[in-house]
Amino acid sequence: MPPVLPMLAKAVHELPTAADGALVFEPKWDGFRCIVFRNGDEVELGSRNQRPFTRYFPELVEPIRRFLPPRCVVDGELVVPGSGGLDFDALGQRIHPAPSRVKLLAAATPASFVAFDLLALGERDLRTEPFEERRRLLAEIAGSFGPPLLLTPSTTDRAVAQEWFDRFQGAGFDGVMAKPADGAYIEDKRVQFKVKKERTADCVVAGYRIHKSGDGIGSLLLGAYDDDGQLHHLGVASSFKAADRPPLLEQLSELRLVDITEHPWSSWAAQTAETADGRMPGGPNRWNAHKDMSWVPIDPVLVAEVRYEHATGGRFRGVARLSRWRPDRDPRSCLVHQLDHGVPDEIHTLFSAGPVSPEPFSPGSPR
Repeated sequence: MPPVLPMLAKAVHELPTAADGALVFEPKWDGFRCIVFRNGDEVELGSRNQRPFTRYFPELVEPIRRFLPPRCVVDGELVVPGSGGLDFDALGQRIHPAPSRVKLLAAATPASFVAFDLLALGERDLRTEPFEERRRLLAEIAGSFGPPLLLTPSTTDRAVAQEWFDRFQGAGFDGVMAKPADGAYIEDKRVQFKVKKERTADCVVAGYRIHKSGDGIGSLLLGAYDDDGQLHHLGVASSFKAADRPPLLEQLSELRLVDITEHPWSSWAAQTAETADGRMPGGPNRWNAHKDMSWVPIDPVLVAEVRYEHATGGRFRGVARLSRWRPDRDPRSCLVHQLDHGVPDEIHTLFSAGPVSPEPFSPGSPR
């Protein structure tokens, strides 16, 4: 019975090798972690923080009853597929307090559930069983799956997993997971491995926020131009050392614009909680309405190279990290296309109509 805390993974810089023991590799999905509980007609979708997801994804209840065994617990990922891969922004919009909005979004942007572990089947608690046995049983169950329920692909071939890692550039796949074949399911412990790409982008520094301590720079507001010369907000870079925050503020203060109308984002200064779309600097934080989002505009003449792990919808997912300044770059040469990544063929293959095969993908092509 819920709640069950999901098993976690620790980040590593490269795929583990045979020296770490027998491993099963899977794509790392970019969605919401979810544990599905079914007991007859009763269905519960549990989130990573133990809050129920069921009310936000009502369209999955009937398929779960249709495809899953009468009594089971399945670990996996909630995702929203789209023409450009998986749409994390659309997935985030699904968490809405208004029932009418939930119903509308369930029809407009329906979610899928990608299964990757089996914790219980009938009366059998599988958490102490080795992962290779849990995966075998899950693959048997998945023989009857159909959209919107899918089985994640897997392989024990490290060369195939490396090829996945080299080729997956986003649009839904966020790296590669490595799971010990003999490992038990240990709740809330980092006993698996995840390997994520770290990418770089050259961005225009268009503003900053003061650190919450009041001492120096807290974050840099980053942008990039489109082909029409419009500067788009990409996200922020932060996590500066305490000793670096005051001198960075002194440096950027020299570029501060007193007249906001001289800034490319001047039209956003007049936004309100009703008109802001959440993508604008200073716009209300959709997860924390009380968070101070005020910012200081500067002359956008500086270029910074930043490191990031993932981008979706033309924005950084999470916080970027400042790598170095690029005085050799013209800000106008920093284009939003840097964040464009092709959609892996496997995304289209998995989310096409028809039953899902448990077989791993072939290197370099759809399965």
